[in-house]
Amino acid sequence: MSKKYWLLKSEPETYSIDSLQKDGKTIWSGVRNYQARNLMRDQMSVEDECFFYHSSCEVPAIVGLGIVTRIGVVDDLQFDKKSEYYDPKSRQESPTWICVEIRFLRKFKIPLPLSDIKKTEILNKMLLVKPGSRLSVQPVGIQESQYILKHLSIL
Repeated sequence: MSKKYWLLKSEPETYSIDSLQKDGKTIWSGVRNYQARNLMRDQMSVEDECFFYHSSCEVPAIVGLGIVTRIGVVDDLQFDKKSEYYDPKSRQESPTWICVEIRFLRKFKIPLPLSDIKKTEILNKMLLVKPGSRLSVQPVGIQESQYILKHLSIL
């Protein structure tokens, strides 16, 4: 199976690329959208690469790169009654929320802002650009991924 690419969105105040760099790796927990969960559960594979995207900030942008190191990880926050991600319907024997672990690969010296993504023909059809798309886990096509990696390695 060939490597796939993904875009993972996070607000930098919640969890930033600097947090991932410091931590080295993290569980991509707290996702409470079934479509995003299904992508992580059913389509992500170990060694897939993930563009780290800062959202809901002054300059939304792709800021770094991570790699999937584990799949099928149970999101323990669903069982924590004190967590905002607690799910009273989820059961230990049949967890609802499954996620992945990602490891830091690199932080881009110059981020790729959403405004540039929208202006670039090969990128402006990404799910990220579509109006109303709030999905926190998104597939990124091979052509788009290659363009982003080539563009950001030059900078």
